[in-house]
Amino acid sequence: MASTTATLAPSPPVGPAAAPTAAPTLANALYEKKGQIAYVTVNRPKVLNALNTPTWKDLRTAFEDARDDAAVRGVILTGSGNKAFIAGADISELAHVTAFEAQQSSRFGQGVLDLIENLGKPVVAAVNGFALGGGCETAMACTIRIAVGQCEIRPAGSHTWISSWRWRNATPAAAGRQRSRPAAHPVRGDDQRAGGLSYRARQRGRSSG
Repeated sequence: MASTTATLAPSPPVGPAAAPTAAPTLANALYEKKGQIAYVTVNRPKVLNALNTPTWKDLRTAFEDARDDAAVRGVILTGSGNKAFIAGADISELAHVTAFEAQQSSRFGQGVLDLIENLGKPVVAAVNGFALGGGCETAMACTIRIAVGQCEIRPAGSHTWISSWRWRNATPAAAGRQRSRPAAHPVRGDDQRAGGLSYRARQRGRSSG
């Protein structure tokens, strides 16, 4: 009986990881990619990075791009300047919209937060100052929050542009004992870290939880 010799095809060579695609240029946010990390910075420091409709649209563009780019493995979100992460909604815009337009804007903003929360890739909020109202909501939509220096996180009341739905429905792992506090209660400094809301950034080779 003749023997049969099987010939195995060589394995295809493993090439380098795919390079990230070019990041789109945005008007109200800085967006860049370095290696496998995408960096999104809300860039409206003169108004403490307050959120208006064009800024929400820029955030949506950036996070959709990060989601769809296979080379991007995670995203870091922060605010420009050293005073605010995101200081809530842009009041100057709210003063000139109808109730219907405000509702539409709120729904669009919540859609962006849903995108961030369900991106399929880790999103780190580097909270570098005030995170008020919509800024608190945005931080809560991220996978993890890192407190950079002095910061204050305060959810919005139900009367504002973006409700505090994520704050009220935060899991104990995200908000810890802060979940039981009134919606308008600010959480500052070490209090938020003790409550499990965020972690402190490593500074000068030392870190603390």
